[in-house]
Amino acid sequence: MEEELTRFIKIWISAVISISYCYYIPPRFKSGVPRLRSLCPVLALFLVLPLCFSSVHLSLITAFFLTWLANFKLILFSFDKGPLIPLPPSLSRFICFTCFPIKAQQNPKSQNHLPKLVFAIKVAIFGVLLHLYGYRKNLSPALLLALYFVHLYLEIEIILSFIKNVVCIFLGCDLEPQSNKPYLATSLQDFWGRRWNLMVPAILRPAVYAPMRRVSERRMSSDWALFPGILAAFIVSGLVHELLFFYLTREMPTWEVTMFFVLHGVCTAVELAVKKKTTVIQRWQLSPVVSRLLTVGFVIVTGGWLFTPQLIRSGVIERFTNEALLVVDFISQKLFILLGIFITSIVVDFYKKNLFEFLGASLMNYG
Repeated sequence: MEEELTRFIKIWISAVISISYCYYIPPRFKSGVPRLRSLCPVLALFLVLPLCFSSVHLSLITAFFLTWLANFKLILFSFDKGPLIPLPPSLSRFICFTCFPIKAQQNPKSQNHLPKLVFAIKVAIFGVLLHLYGYRKNLSPALLLALYFVHLYLEIEIILSFIKNVVCIFLGCDLEPQSNKPYLATSLQDFWGRRWNLMVPAILRPAVYAPMRRVSERRMSSDWALFPGILAAFIVSGLVHELLFFYLTREMPTWEVTMFFVLHGVCTAVELAVKKKTTVIQRWQLSPVVSRLLTVGFVIVTGGWLFTPQLIRSGVIERFTNEALLVVDFISQKLFILLGIFITSIVVDFYKKNLFEFLGASLMNYG
């Protein structure tokens, strides 16, 4: 683990240096192809960096942050679009907004202590879930698959929330939430567009959806042009997930995960088409509870059918869970050592203070 962490630090130092170059040099070029050419070496580097790890977690984090989000942000930046326009006023902000799935909050709200409580609850549930893996041999495949989904969701939430809070303190600004209770989604449009991993749709809209819709509007009405845009966004998301899966499995694509996103793209488009028929909506309107069960159930069932099989066959899921257990054990040991040092220092300071007081009193009595 120490070797992987050392490699992780070195690779992210190289990423920070590369993004610093993107802050100072490419803006001097005209937006469009000239600026994109100046960014190509960095884009190529970010495609290679996830291959430097054997750890599933470190490879996934680097691939998601740099290969996917940072590359898409930089491509949009080359055309004066996306979250990096206007150019952030400082290098530190540019690095953070390029590397991490964060977005500045336009209308900062008063601090609410409830998210901290929710975060603590998620960490506690995650700890219980890791404990349940000790009984995985006694669990049915369906229950084990459900645990994998919960594990994936909680770990993503914990990592992104931690990064958001650290960056928020570092930059001194309020940031948008990365997700919005996806388990309460009442439709696929609600799940993918307004609740799950919000930085991804925020990137895909200007990068894929909007250009495809503009092209489609040349041949069809604006109402119908949104459907090719939706399908294109889901297809691109599927292809990027195939790349992420390659980094994790180091195997040729099976295109199952692409089919997962194509299926969800088609279903989302159909859902929107049905919503446009107001009479149908009024007749078949479901209660929020039923809508949530159907939406989340559909995501889990199709995910078990198309999203996770390759990860299970290649052993990535098992490595993923084992690494999580190893990391928790590693952190626990380090915290135990730090706690021991802290308690020892308190005890030493206490005895030093009492010893000096005792010697002072003795000298005074002697005098």
